[in-house]
Formats: sequence, C-alpha cells, structure tokens
Amino acid sequence: MQAFFLPGQVGQRFCLYHAARNGLARGSVIYLQPFAEEMNKSRRMAALQARTMAGAGFDVLQIDLLGCGDSTGDFADATWQAWQEDVLLAYRWLRTRSQAPLTLWGLRAGCLLAASVAVDLPEQANFIFWQPVVSGKQHWQQFMRLKMAGELAAGQAKGGVEQLRQQLAAGQAVEIAGYAVASGLADGLEKAELQPPAISLGRVIWFELSSRDEATLAPASQQRIEQWRAAGFKVDATVVRGPGFWQTTEIEDAPELIAATLAAVESGQ
Repeated sequence: MQAFFLPGQVGQRFCLYHAARNGLARGSVIYLQPFAEEMNKSRRMAALQARTMAGAGFDVLQIDLLGCGDSTGDFADATWQAWQEDVLLAYRWLRTRSQAPLTLWGLRAGCLLAASVAVDLPEQANFIFWQPVVSGKQHWQQFMRLKMAGELAAGQAKGGVEQLRQQLAAGQAVEIAGYAVASGLADGLEKAELQPPAISLGRVIWFELSSRDEATLAPASQQRIEQWRAAGFKVDATVVRGPGFWQTTEIEDAPELIAATLAAVESGQ
C-alpha cells in the first residue's frame, strides 16, 4: 500500500494506492466515499475491500475528497463540482500507473458521484454500487432532518427546513450534525440522481445489505436498476446479509459483502 498526497487545484488530496499483487492488474478501481459521517463509519470496510481486491490482482485507489479526511480544507470548503474534479484527478493519476479496465466503486452518495462524473471520463467505466443512494434530493432531506432532530432533543423551537434553505440560498453554510455544508455542495447533492451516463455502457455490480435472510431489493432500487438496464448496462443486483456499517454506532464489518464483491468482479474478468 502506498500513501501519498496528490496535488489538486486547491491544496492536496490524501490517497491510498493498493497495487495489484502478483503481476499484471486484472482491473483498476477508484473508491468514492459516502457523505459526511458515513465516510468515517465506512473507512474500515473500504480498506478491507481495497486490500482484498489488491490481493486478487486489482489496482485500487482511495482518495479523500476536498475537505475530507486528511485532504486539504474543511468540509465547508467542499462543493459537488470540486468533488467531481477530484475524481477526475484520481483517474488521471491512476492511469499513470494502471491501464487495466476501469471501475468506479461508490458507497451510498459515492454512487451518485460515480455516475455523475462518468460522463466526463475519456473511456467507459464499470461500476460497483454499495447500498447506493438513488436520489440526492432525498438523501439531502434525510441529512437535514438530523438538524431538526438535534434541535428538538435540545428543547429548541423547530428551526425548519425552510430556514436552512434560506441560509443556503444566501450563500451561507449550514451546520448539521457537526458538519458545515456549503451551498455548492448541498445544491449539487440535491440535484444528483443515480441515472445511467448516456455516453457509457458497461457493467454495474449492485449490492444492498440486510440483517434479514431472503431480503429483496428496495422498490426504488428495482425501478432504478431497470432504467440502467434499459440504457444498455448489464446490472447484477443482489442483497447480501450484513449490518448497515455506514450508520452503526460501533464500527462493524460486513464480511459477506466483501466476499460477494470480490466474486462479482472476478466473474467479469
């Protein structure tokens, strides 16, 4: 594993590169993190999966986006466009090391970012979606509810979603659950949808997690999967058993997801 800082348009981005072991890479993968605290909860799972794929012959690059982790800036400095540019930055660096077929691997809101940036890549990309967010608007609304819940728990009057929207419209950052979110990030996330990129056709590996046996995909997921298939993508979608590690109180692992993901990417080689 190689840890390094990659110069960006503003500051540097912290990266971890897991080179494929035992010769020529079978594929190259860029990991795209989820939103806010979900990113921190998911670091261990992302690292475990990256190491597992590298051991199986895949080059894997993890990047902390602007304002996240050990990269330059605070979360309030981040915008959706800046994060898209970070993905392209990661792609250009990866292509100096690996020419193997490309996969964008996203978790939660990272799936939205993967789909939105794929249209700007000079080549076709495949996708791995872990518990994908299908609607950025819905995801942002759920995040804003954390602010409302915190105010009610503190015995304060309802601040209201409208007040948050007014602050963002005025160009002011809003603080929710310890994260200061700028209007450029909130607006980009809210507009993002998990739509198939029109200029790319490839494969999508789609996994959702459930603590129950014989669980099925959510109806919203099934509808979106059909859209990707209708656009010409080959979509392999399934539910595996495991905890929602991106939101659990304690850091948890989902070993069945790691094994299923590796099996899926290997089956496509």
